[in-house]
Amino acid sequence: MTAETPTPTGASFTAGMPRWVPRAIITFWTGLALLWVMRGVLHSLRGFLVTLLVSLFLSFAIEPAVNALARRGWRRGGATGLVFVTLLVVSSVFVFAIGSLVVNQVRDFADQAPEYLDEIEQWVNERFDADVDFQDLGSTIQDSNLLDNVGTKALEFGITALGVVFQMLTIGLFTFYLVADGPRLRRAICSRLPPDRQAQVLRGWELAIDKTGSYLYSRLLLAILSAAAHWIALSIIGVPYPLALAAWVGIVSQFVPVVGTYIAGALAVLVALINDPIDGLLVLGVVVVYQQVENYLLAPRVTAQTLSLHPAIAFGGVVVGASLLGPVGALLALPAAAVFQAFASSFGERHDVIESDLLAEPVTRSARHRTFRMSRRRDA
Repeated sequence: MTAETPTPTGASFTAGMPRWVPRAIITFWTGLALLWVMRGVLHSLRGFLVTLLVSLFLSFAIEPAVNALARRGWRRGGATGLVFVTLLVVSSVFVFAIGSLVVNQVRDFADQAPEYLDEIEQWVNERFDADVDFQDLGSTIQDSNLLDNVGTKALEFGITALGVVFQMLTIGLFTFYLVADGPRLRRAICSRLPPDRQAQVLRGWELAIDKTGSYLYSRLLLAILSAAAHWIALSIIGVPYPLALAAWVGIVSQFVPVVGTYIAGALAVLVALINDPIDGLLVLGVVVVYQQVENYLLAPRVTAQTLSLHPAIAFGGVVVGASLLGPVGALLALPAAAVFQAFASSFGERHDVIESDLLAEPVTRSARHRTFRMSRRRDA
């Protein structure tokens, strides 16, 4: 008998290992490393990608107006420039009006704070039989000079404002080229795809332009109606700065999702309360009544020709957008949800719905009784 030479454990394990296992291990760790690198790259480019996303949606919204001017004989670059100048002028006027309102209200509040404290002190002492003295607090507020404290941070505010201006210019530049060179860009993309894919891409692009533009324009129309109605109401009540407040209510309530109505109405009510408590209650009533008129009368008719989002879809889109991209995602959520809903309704296959009690509203007793009486009359 010959003694067998013992085989090392590692060599035995390697000899019995299938050939695909080492390649699988190498592929796994290589893929994991690439994912880690891509995660870092995406995190570093997050700001740039958000800028591109905002520019893309803005181009969807602006392109219908540019196309309308182009059909009238305008060169595409000139038409895009005219739309941009118009938007810039309107935005500048709005920001200036709201800025003036905020500065004046802060100054007035700082000047009148001691008087407000005296009135509160008198009311508290008379109502609760107390001995409260706000004189020291009033002197502190008057001596602190809020505007001077804000002025000490002018450098920080200027740096922040410069960064915002640079980002806005970047978004505007990308949006301009996406709109002005839109046909050339789409032609370059389609040249890399087969004909059937080209048709799908162009159909999706056209749908995104149509739904985003029509949805935003419907919002703009509702904002104009809201601003006009609140301007008239605030002027009649006698609230200071009625035009600026009306523009704020109209734009914020339509373009800030979900909470826009409450934010817009809160500022108008606050300014009215500072002027006169009775005016504040009247403004609150105006905001609530107009919101009901808009929800049940104006909005259904305006959005009937564009795209009406289900409230649950709109709210869910805002939550998802805010979770992914923060405030920018919340602002883009509604047009994005409109585009996705249009995609689902256009590309999905529809079927006939079966009859079921779960698919219809329950019949009330009054309606059942009315139907029974009508059938009795027909029989008679």
